[in-house]
Amino acid sequence: MERRLYEAAMEGNAISLLELLQEDPLMLDRSVATVETPLHIAAILGHLTFAKEILSRKSELAGEFDSQRRSPLHLASAKGDVEIVKLLLSINPNVCLTRDRDGRTPLHLAAMKDRIQVLNELISAKPEACWVRDDRGETILHLCIKHNSFEALKLLVNSVNDDEFVNLKDDDGNTLLHLAVLNKQLEILKFLLNSTQLKVNALNAYGFTALDILSQSPRDLKDMDILESLQQAGAMREKDGRGLRKNTTNDQSSNLVEPLNNSEVNSTAEKYSKKKEDWVRKKRNSLMVVASLIATMAFQSGINPPGGLWQDTTQEHTAGTSIMATNNSGDYNILLVSNTMGFIASLSVVFLLISGLPLKRKFFVWVLMVIMWIAITSMAISYLVSINTLKSKPQDKSVAPGPPTPSRAPSDSSPGNGVSFNLFTLLIVLWIGLMSFLLLGGTIRLVVRFTIRLGVKLFGRFSRRVIQPSNSWMKRNCTNV
Repeated sequence: MERRLYEAAMEGNAISLLELLQEDPLMLDRSVATVETPLHIAAILGHLTFAKEILSRKSELAGEFDSQRRSPLHLASAKGDVEIVKLLLSINPNVCLTRDRDGRTPLHLAAMKDRIQVLNELISAKPEACWVRDDRGETILHLCIKHNSFEALKLLVNSVNDDEFVNLKDDDGNTLLHLAVLNKQLEILKFLLNSTQLKVNALNAYGFTALDILSQSPRDLKDMDILESLQQAGAMREKDGRGLRKNTTNDQSSNLVEPLNNSEVNSTAEKYSKKKEDWVRKKRNSLMVVASLIATMAFQSGINPPGGLWQDTTQEHTAGTSIMATNNSGDYNILLVSNTMGFIASLSVVFLLISGLPLKRKFFVWVLMVIMWIAITSMAISYLVSINTLKSKPQDKSVAPGPPTPSRAPSDSSPGNGVSFNLFTLLIVLWIGLMSFLLLGGTIRLVVRFTIRLGVKLFGRFSRRVIQPSNSWMKRNCTNV
């Protein structure tokens, strides 16, 4: 029976419907529980007679929804079937205000498809439906521009005839002018500028005017015409309007950039705060990566020092001990100290970052700077000692005599004399000097700021204790006089 009912709906056969209802009078009642009623099918296919027969027996089907939460009026409006739209509106005009899964009303769908006759019927039945927004905060006029429904846009603007209506913004703060410029719809743009009281310099949620949108959009052949139309209407970029707001005290023209309202100020503050938080998070992640890398390098250098480890045991050395410690104990001690300092400093940075150190405080930033300076400088010293050891180390007496090789060449320095002053030493010393200068400058700046703040605080306390009583004494005496 259900299959026969849907076949009759597909054919629009009202006679078959009547025959089925004679066999089962409750068939239409059971169809209410289905996802898509026969009335939905009749609305899609435009079977007016069939729809009349259904509604004459079960009028509540006019307000039923399918799986997309669309009523029969949604489907008939999208298709543009004026007669079925009139029939459904005569049964239940409130369906004009129902919204589908995307938050769109039958009026939205008709406007998107540029169904002018249907729009006239829907607006006459429920004029307030023009103000309904979809789930993205878009008005019916925004949808007209997005789907290039110019005739529907003109009809709606002339029907409502309200300046507030044409200046509504979507959830991104875009006005109709923003979208028209973005989509390069020159005809719609000229209509809005010439026929409405549209604010040409309104800012969206990102602080852009329509002229800013044009300058940032891909190049197009219509750009010159759009630019000329905007400039004739008094449009300007946000930065130009900002300077104009600073230099004028009276709002003499509607073409001036509108002042920032509370919501726009809050939005700007939130974006600045979010940007600052993102910067702190990126710096925290970068410090974590650098500190982990330094710790890895120091650990590797500690367990595997330059020159390697002895592989055998003799009277002079033991297997597994450092060759550098045996041949050049002075440089090895320097390497051990600097490497250990770098390892501990890098681990300290990792620990402080994991523990949630507030990087917004300048003092904690200075602490991290000092620790990182110690870690990086220690690695530089370790590198210098390692290069010097690999470049020139004393000949191992345990090795059988033979022709000298680069690795067995006699050293210019005896063990314990430290690192030779050469080009590598000069570069490292200059670098350490530069880092020390920067560290000293940062420390002095921090101390100066702390001293100034402390002085201001102490002066404030002094003024409250001394100056205020003096003022009160003068007031009493002047009063008495």
